[in-house]
Amino acid sequence: MDTALTRSQFVRWRAAIFAIFLASGLSIATWASRVPDIKLSLGIDNAQTGLLLLAMGIASIVGISTSPAIMARTGAKVGMLATMLMFSVGILLIGLGTNVLGSVPLVIIGLALFGLGNGCLDVMMNVEATAVEQQMGKTILPVFHAFFSFGTVIGAGIGAAVVHLGVDVSTHMFTIAAVAAVLAVVCFVNVPNRQAALDPEPAEKPHWRERMHVALEAWREPRTYMLGIVMLGMSFAEGGANDWLALGVSEDHGAGPAAGAAALATFSVAMTIVRLFGGPLVDRFGRVVVLRVLAITAAGGILLFILAPNTPLVFVAAALWGIGASLGFPLGMSAAADDPAKAAARVSAAATIGYIAFLGGPPVLGFISEHIGLLNTLYILVVLAALSGLFSAAARPLREDEMTPVAKG
Repeated sequence: MDTALTRSQFVRWRAAIFAIFLASGLSIATWASRVPDIKLSLGIDNAQTGLLLLAMGIASIVGISTSPAIMARTGAKVGMLATMLMFSVGILLIGLGTNVLGSVPLVIIGLALFGLGNGCLDVMMNVEATAVEQQMGKTILPVFHAFFSFGTVIGAGIGAAVVHLGVDVSTHMFTIAAVAAVLAVVCFVNVPNRQAALDPEPAEKPHWRERMHVALEAWREPRTYMLGIVMLGMSFAEGGANDWLALGVSEDHGAGPAAGAAALATFSVAMTIVRLFGGPLVDRFGRVVVLRVLAITAAGGILLFILAPNTPLVFVAAALWGIGASLGFPLGMSAAADDPAKAAARVSAAATIGYIAFLGGPPVLGFISEHIGLLNTLYILVVLAALSGLFSAAARPLREDEMTPVAKG
């Protein structure tokens, strides 16, 4: 049974999870900001760079998919420490392989560790964030996702600064790896053991096969898949915007690269603002109503983006797109965690569906766009956003009689 936390312990726990979300975003933006320099230093072409990205993407999906097994073995607390240290080592190897040894295989190994660690961590930190949310009794998960966004902004800013100053990739990567490793240890110390996260004290811990059975049980529940559709639609919308919105503005709407970058920034700012301040709206109107309104907003924004006859309307569409896609993923996570006894398993399952859509969706869109054009391909996102709204009833909070009875003692 979970031990009651003092106010100080709870505040440190919440701060630690905020820091982990930020560190994850920081690490991803660090890698992304140095891709051109890594390509130049290794002397590789676009096709070989694509293979590097593919290695990281595959490793990320493996990490997301296997996180329930890792949590069943270690619990979320130890699992987060291990996976943060893993991606720290990955970042270090990327730097070592780029400037020190000039080794493409070593960079690939680093990217595999980086993707695997971040993929696993994504699920575990969301399990912890939903537990913080339940302890607080109000919607805060979107704020955690906003901190991930802050991490990407900070990482991109640092990346731009060090490139301007002429700092080599290795020095940059070694520094970020050290920061991430220190954060991993500090956060580990401040995260409590919790039975709901599969990490009770050793004396009361059931056999890992029993915990693995609990972790996989969520995949047999229809609600998991309905929540997965809600998250899939919004993950496709977010991932599609990240990879294709700027290109659509620049080329298909003919506004140029600068306008494309500005439109993507508009999307990101709109999404982050709603994640920061949308929690009270959810508490007032409920998840289902908010999800339906946002699904309509996302579908309408993407449709306007496709059909917009001028650049100002494209920017309005980008803002609506960002607003609409902002809360689907975090609210799906919140819904998956309604039953504390099964929160880890259900959050892991729902997150797996959402993250695979986020990572795998954009390449699929790119392949289709080669045949029918990018703007026409975005109609797929309109349909998926609408489906997300149609299935949003799955996010209804569970009644008391739908919860797993809590053992006494």
